[in-house]
Amino acid sequence: MKMVPRLTLDDARVMMGAAEAKAREIGVDMDIAITDDGGSLLMFHRMDNARITSIDIAISKAFTAAAARKSTRAYGETSQPGGPSYGIHVSNQGRFMIVAGGLPVFCDGQIVGGIGCSSGHADQDEVVSQAGVDALMERLKK
Repeated sequence: MKMVPRLTLDDARVMMGAAEAKAREIGVDMDIAITDDGGSLLMFHRMDNARITSIDIAISKAFTAAAARKSTRAYGETSQPGGPSYGIHVSNQGRFMIVAGGLPVFCDGQIVGGIGCSSGHADQDEVVSQAGVDALMERLKK
């Protein structure tokens, strides 16, 4: 039997708090989603002025990062015509995201979840997601 670490609700709260703080710091209200290792939603937060159209995008970015175990930016780079992942964006009923802003979350080399942010431009989305991952990694050091 394989024993694996699990992302807890408290872990998700730490990530969400840090992501929201970073979004406020850069001045962009975000939709922020956190999933477990299988891509199932654990937590979602829509900041006051975040785009309604970005709700599904944030959730799908977190899903993609967790389920595929790589960043959505990485898939964006390999999914261009002729690339090894071309066409992947239509998998999983079109839920697979290929734009930056979704990051996998690892603990001891094991996938434990994903975080996805949307409402800014792709680099802003990724910075906010990274703040959530960094906060969890800092918590795990303690």
